[in-house]
Amino acid sequence: MTLPRLQWFGAVLLCGFFYGFIGVVFALPSNHVRLWRLAAWMTSGAVYGVHVVYEMFGLRKSPFVIALHAAMAVGLGAFLLAVAATVHAAMVPSHTPFWRFRLALLVWPIVTAVPAFVVAVIAGVLLGRLAKAHAA
Repeated sequence: MTLPRLQWFGAVLLCGFFYGFIGVVFALPSNHVRLWRLAAWMTSGAVYGVHVVYEMFGLRKSPFVIALHAAMAVGLGAFLLAVAATVHAAMVPSHTPFWRFRLALLVWPIVTAVPAFVVAVIAGVLLGRLAKAHAA
C-alpha cells in the first residue's frame, strides 16, 4: 500500500472506531439521557466534520471520494454499535426479539452510511467552491 492509501484508510478506521466508542460510552449514563444523546450527536458531528475537512484539505480528495470515505467510517461506527447492542442483548434478558439485533448488524450501517455519503458530497462540493473562491 502506498502512503496516501494508508492515510485515508487510517482516517476511516480511526473515525469509525470513534463513532462506535462515542455511541457506547455516551449511552452508559442512566440519568439525563437526552443530554447525553445530544452530546453524542454533537461529538460525532465534530468527528465527521474533522474527517471531511481532513480528506478535503489534508489529502486533497474529490467530493465523491470524501463522501465514500466518510460513509465507510460512519458505517463502521454503526456496525460496531450494533455489535455492542447485540452483545448486550445476548447477556441481558430483553423483551426485544434477538433477531432484531442480528438484523441491526446489517441495517444500522446502511441507514447511517447513506445519509453520511449524501451530506459529505454536498459538503465536499461546497468546501471545494469555498476554497476556490478564497484562493482567487
